[in-house]
Amino acid sequence: MARDIAREEINSVVMDAMEADKREGQRLAVKARWIALAVIAVFLVYLNPTWAVLYYEVLLLGFAAIAWVQLKLGRVGFSRPELFLMACDLALMTFTLVVPNPFYDPWPLAMQFRFENFIYFFVLLAGGALAYSWRTIIAMGVWTTGLWTAALIWVFFQPIARPELSVAMQEALAGDARLVEFLDPNMVPIHSQVQNILVFLIVAATLALGGWRAQRLLVGQAEAERERANLARYFPPNIIDQLADRDQPLGAVRTQSVAVMFVDIVGFTLIAERQSPEEVVATLRDFHGRMETEVFDNSGTLDKFLGDGLMATFGTPDPGPHDASNAVQCARAMVAAMTDMNRERAAAGSEPMPVSIGIHYGEVVLGDVGSERRLEFAVLGDVVNVASRLEALTRQIGASVVISDGLVNSLRDGAGAGADDLLDGFHQGEQQTLRGRDEPIGVWMYA
Repeated sequence: MARDIAREEINSVVMDAMEADKREGQRLAVKARWIALAVIAVFLVYLNPTWAVLYYEVLLLGFAAIAWVQLKLGRVGFSRPELFLMACDLALMTFTLVVPNPFYDPWPLAMQFRFENFIYFFVLLAGGALAYSWRTIIAMGVWTTGLWTAALIWVFFQPIARPELSVAMQEALAGDARLVEFLDPNMVPIHSQVQNILVFLIVAATLALGGWRAQRLLVGQAEAERERANLARYFPPNIIDQLADRDQPLGAVRTQSVAVMFVDIVGFTLIAERQSPEEVVATLRDFHGRMETEVFDNSGTLDKFLGDGLMATFGTPDPGPHDASNAVQCARAMVAAMTDMNRERAAAGSEPMPVSIGIHYGEVVLGDVGSERRLEFAVLGDVVNVASRLEALTRQIGASVVISDGLVNSLRDGAGAGADDLLDGFHQGEQQTLRGRDEPIGVWMYA
């Protein structure tokens, strides 16, 4: 189930990214085509400075109109309208290049292939590389081959319009059959046109391969962004950059010293009983959002939400000299944040929500736990249990925050003279015996 959900998230992100990329590509393709058509329109006037050139100018407007419709109807994935418009493009280009201009004096149809106008298909192919998927580019290559081959066959079987030209050419170049074939205006240049088609297919296949690689890269980037977004749910932004650059997997099993924090709302069950389900969820989201902010602002890692509480660690995935001081600073910030939240609740006529926090410091085991179907990066060991017991102890001794001697010792080692400022408001209490432990533990309390 988790894997299916992750795959759906990837597909959604990929489709959004591909949709945005294709829309941008289509806009660029239309702009590029219109610019190219404008250049060609001017060039045609230079080549044919007569009124007959208006025939081709009208056909160019047809290409411009097709591009505009493609921009309006194009979308990611299989699209029949888009394929139809591409077919219209190729058919119009074939018609333009093969059918003679009716305003010119008629000449043999085969002469249409003498001007090597096939190169104009590459204008469509270049625009298609910006606007179409790699599969559509392959289709464009195949369809162009089919249309141009059909045009060659059609012209080949047409009656010869001016046979006297062929007779005169044969008489003038008697004995040189190859030259006659090359210069005869009624002879369809099959070999050169096959060469055009072959080169076009090679270019189309190359562009399609480039499009396929670009799409694969886009998918990889979308998946990387999804993974980065998932990391952002657990780690502060400064840690995410470190994780993105590391070569070793996050879940490699190891032991290291970590500060573990548990946070809970005191009496939330009774509070929830007097609220609607929507109000309960809204209250928890507000609480979790404020606590999450303080964890991340103090370089902590959000391990998990626990109903009306949460578990956070300081020193994961990599330990540092200020893990203990960050944990204490985070606890103080959380108490201040809850004071603000309760002030807002009081103004709205809601009852306050006391918070309880327990923190312990020591060596833990880190690594992936779970099954092959679902893994979770976990922090394990006695330190976790002690931190949870310290949070529960707050209710017995009437404190908001309870921290262990182990945390205070690490704090003083890392913070030096600044430790006294962080411990301002804390006072050392009697040693406490926690459930599940034989030896008592020294604690410090913050009201």
